[in-house]
Amino acid sequence: MKTSRVTRFLVPVLVGTLLALTRPGIAAESSEATELPIEDLRLFAEIFSLIKSDYVEPIDDTTLLRDAVRGMLGGLDPHSAYLDPDSFREISIDTRGEFGGLGMEVTLQDGAIRVVAPLDGTPAEAAGIRSGDLIIGLDGVAVKGQSLNKAVERMRGEPGSEITLTIAREGVEAPFDVTLKRAIIQLRSVRGELLETRFAYTRISQFQSGTGASLRRQIERLEEEAGDPLSGLILDLRNNPGGVLNGAVEVSDLFLREGVIVSTRGRTADSAFTFDATGRDVLDGAPLVVLVNQGSASASEIVAGALQDHQRALILGTKTFGKGSVQTILPMNNGAALKLTTARYYTPGDRSIQATGIEPDIVSRRLEVATSPASAHSGMRESDLAGHLENENTAANPGNEAQAVAERLQDRDFEIGEALNLLKGMVLARRQMDQ
Repeated sequence: MKTSRVTRFLVPVLVGTLLALTRPGIAAESSEATELPIEDLRLFAEIFSLIKSDYVEPIDDTTLLRDAVRGMLGGLDPHSAYLDPDSFREISIDTRGEFGGLGMEVTLQDGAIRVVAPLDGTPAEAAGIRSGDLIIGLDGVAVKGQSLNKAVERMRGEPGSEITLTIAREGVEAPFDVTLKRAIIQLRSVRGELLETRFAYTRISQFQSGTGASLRRQIERLEEEAGDPLSGLILDLRNNPGGVLNGAVEVSDLFLREGVIVSTRGRTADSAFTFDATGRDVLDGAPLVVLVNQGSASASEIVAGALQDHQRALILGTKTFGKGSVQTILPMNNGAALKLTTARYYTPGDRSIQATGIEPDIVSRRLEVATSPASAHSGMRESDLAGHLENENTAANPGNEAQAVAERLQDRDFEIGEALNLLKGMVLARRQMDQ
């Protein structure tokens, strides 16, 4: 596995790139190995000269060349882009897990900005932005024809300032406006809680360097709270747009005892990597259910694919986003950088999920659990009868049990409730097999 020449970065969340590698000095290597198309370059120079001399307004050379580079990259895939010096500097800032903006992962699709996923606890999530939404306007200006970087630039700004997004949503007849207030986005990568005795829930909102260690600490805390090793765990990767490759490898490694986690392959020799499990399983084989949806992308798909191929976890939810490519950050001499798609990644079963996604083992549909007056009277219980005897264990605190049940995470979120039921069933099945 090659790692000595590689430094990994988390590309800015709003830019829409979920995995990134940097490789210094590549420009010099490429210029020596690649023969330049002289005739085509002459045509380019001729067009450049005609624009400078005949266009209705004067344009400086720097602007023309920058736009030419962006146009060239725009003909590739949505994740390749030119990063000016300011955007390149932000990469290292974002690896700290703090950045200014709206808090959503986006990509370019058919001239519009498609939301991959809003991030937990951000203005985008609070405003109800959904995975799959199309952003077709920013402050009343259409985004069609703009580069992804340009649109992202406009969505950023001073914390506290407002921007109005025009959203087109599937199932909604007409586009509508949503006004969001920009904020400093501080990512809390991992959280967790105990659902029932020895059954726990953990959520990863984005993969950063150290996410694996954070998840391990959460599991240790939950086991301490439970007083025993966990009987089962839910890992929630819904609306997780990805992050650094190392984070995905570390998380997968927590649950796998052996085998390949993920591999990458491209046209060049140094784009080939293989990451293997180190032989640990923090759950000691206890059942694991992973929740995914359309907003689960890139690093999330690496984890889901690895655990699915090794039959270590049951995948529950809907088909994932389908980003199976790796971007390399190539620094330029002027302080800018080229973000170029250089490889595809493959699951342990040698599957490329590029543009296809991960198919869950159990497909669920979007449901919201709601209560209504009718549901409260759907059936009669002993406690509904006038003059019934009170239970001596609950008489001192009437209603506490009902209130506790109503506040449980597994009751508020249908898919978490289904995952918990699956875990219980898996534990019971194992007990019966051991008898």
